[in-house]
Amino acid sequence: MGKFMLCVLLLLSTQAFCQRKLINKLLSNESDTTRKSSFMPIPVLGYSQETGLQFGLGVLYSTYLDKNDTLNRSSNFSGTSEMTTQKQYLLSLRGDVWTKRNDIHLIGELRFKRTPFNFYGIGNKTLASNMSRLVGERFGFLIEAEKKVIKNVYSGISVGFDKQKFTNKTEGGYFDTNPDILGKRGGSVLFLGVSQAYDNRNSNNYPTHGLFARATFQYAPDNFSTRDFTANQFKVTVSNFWTVMPKVVLGVNGYFQTIQSNTKRTPFYLLPQLGSDEMMRGYYSGRFRDENYITTQAELRYRFSNRFAVVAFGGLGKVYPNGQLSFTYLKPSYGGGARYFFDPAKGLSVRMDYGIGEKPINEPRQTGFYISLGEAF
Repeated sequence: MGKFMLCVLLLLSTQAFCQRKLINKLLSNESDTTRKSSFMPIPVLGYSQETGLQFGLGVLYSTYLDKNDTLNRSSNFSGTSEMTTQKQYLLSLRGDVWTKRNDIHLIGELRFKRTPFNFYGIGNKTLASNMSRLVGERFGFLIEAEKKVIKNVYSGISVGFDKQKFTNKTEGGYFDTNPDILGKRGGSVLFLGVSQAYDNRNSNNYPTHGLFARATFQYAPDNFSTRDFTANQFKVTVSNFWTVMPKVVLGVNGYFQTIQSNTKRTPFYLLPQLGSDEMMRGYYSGRFRDENYITTQAELRYRFSNRFAVVAFGGLGKVYPNGQLSFTYLKPSYGGGARYFFDPAKGLSVRMDYGIGEKPINEPRQTGFYISLGEAF
């Protein structure tokens, strides 16, 4: 009996020591300078009226393809698997690879999901009363490859594919009766593109200074489900970062996206959407959508230790139809959040943000809470 109790005490003390060692490691203010690979799982848990209880797992693996080169950027691989109590599911796999000397940059993404969402119409002033509840099934992938042509300058090519299908759960409503909504049953589209980028940031995960600018042009040949439909898509993103004082970084980001079709009627699911966990935080993604989308945001980041940081952000943005660009009716986005750096040396973090948007007349204010891996920009 004495030997048994001794074994139990040894087991408990060993377990407590391991737990304490793990906690100390996760909260340590020291950075690992050995450039080792890292792996971080994060639980996915949430609730919404449309999906019910959400649960799943997200993971991030990060490594260096050249551990001896301190300028070699980290290559990151992430995955998310999510299910809900209403039998919706999501699977997302993404890779972001930097080869030796950062000569080649490769991006790959695979998405498969079935999820309900609210559709409110097209334009910058959609009404909550027009909401239709849809269930979308989506499969898609994106592959991009960029080659460094001169210092900090990259030229690339890309191919992307999306196949979507929709079921309307509110038959006879706005979605069904509005003739201006194209692609109600879904469809497929293939995009072939080229890109040009300039990037002199000191980090691709948590930059403290430097400029990133990228423009992509994509051409969609005849849509697989809509005869004689072709489209051109153009995207521009610019981000700049400054260290304004020790431990404080200011980041500014601008984004523009447009899609133009030969029929001048683009399927609703291809239109740029305002709102996400990265831009215009606080807005329901897809609440506002149209042929053009423009937005800008600024974020002040205070990293008071290697492990933790807090941020404050604010931005403006809108969607609009062709030929109607103006700076009226810009929508605000502002809020704050916290960061936990599970790999301080690489600048890899878990991000929690709360965003606040506009309050439409006779409607609740737009808000959103987000838990994500990595910085917003």
